[in-house]
Amino acid sequence: MIIVGARPQFIKAAAVLRALAGIASIRPILVHTGQHADDSMSEVFFRDLAIQAPDANLGISGGTHGDMTGRMLVALEPLMIETRPAAVMVFGDTNSTLAGALCAAKLNIPVAHVEAGLRSGNRRMAEEINRVVVDHLSRWLFCPTSAAVAHLQAEGLTAGVTHTGDVMYDAILQALEHSRAFSGVIGDLGLERGTYAVATVHRAETTDDPSELAPVMAYLDARATKRPLIMPLHPRTAKALAAFGITTGRIRAVQPLGYLDMVCLMDGAVEILTDSGGLQKEAYFLRKPCVTLRRETEWGETIAAGWNRLWTVPAYRPRRDIDEYGQGRASEIICKTLLSDLR
Repeated sequence: MIIVGARPQFIKAAAVLRALAGIASIRPILVHTGQHADDSMSEVFFRDLAIQAPDANLGISGGTHGDMTGRMLVALEPLMIETRPAAVMVFGDTNSTLAGALCAAKLNIPVAHVEAGLRSGNRRMAEEINRVVVDHLSRWLFCPTSAAVAHLQAEGLTAGVTHTGDVMYDAILQALEHSRAFSGVIGDLGLERGTYAVATVHRAETTDDPSELAPVMAYLDARATKRPLIMPLHPRTAKALAAFGITTGRIRAVQPLGYLDMVCLMDGAVEILTDSGGLQKEAYFLRKPCVTLRRETEWGETIAAGWNRLWTVPAYRPRRDIDEYGQGRASEIICKTLLSDLR
């Protein structure tokens, strides 16, 4: 059973599902929790990434962390009891990740965590709590970097740990050529390649507190004086801006984009500014400098290699390539490991 619920998970699952397609003895059951319910944040990704229709869509979104996670547990338990999967795979660090892993563990179904071992060091982030809990519930810990492996070792987790590389690198390699050929988003927005920047803001710790959101938006507004700054506006962010009376100023806000359009837009940009973990890596994959709009990042290697910096730090470190993310075969390694162990 493969459990997804949010944009980054659709991207990662698409890469794994493509790898599983070549293994006849494994049949994936795809479950969408519904955490990202808006068409612009969900259905468009299924279309762009050619992901099979979910076997089950739980339609669960909104509410507090506890409320959403609890409703997911209630809905997932009978589904797992009915289908009794050989394993449950979860991705990343969302409420869907936590609910899927916790439900499976309670039913003694082994858990595979893709993107295991990440740590930002900030336990005030819900995502950090989710990562730690899910890692300690998992039978397979598929790590994108050697730093993630070291984090797990420091917590006493060594069994079932594999450094696979990053499945998002697999996905972007598959999508980049397609996006260049078929996405017209740059022209549709009246832009020219190499003349603009792209920004995204969506994390709850930024958007839910006006004292956090206002400085971020002011920083982006100032950056927009240098070149056009395009910001696909997450529904949560749009709601927060309206509620707090914060304007976008000189930032050019646009509707959320599908995966291929977003890859194309970033591919043509000069720089990426984001509070998203996934976009920090995608910026590196596309060899675009990134500014992270947070106090810390779980992707420390991007900062060490000079491709990323925190917005509070004025300069990048000397730039070098990162060899942690693999050769675009992470999904294949994950699937072969699962097949061998399940046999």
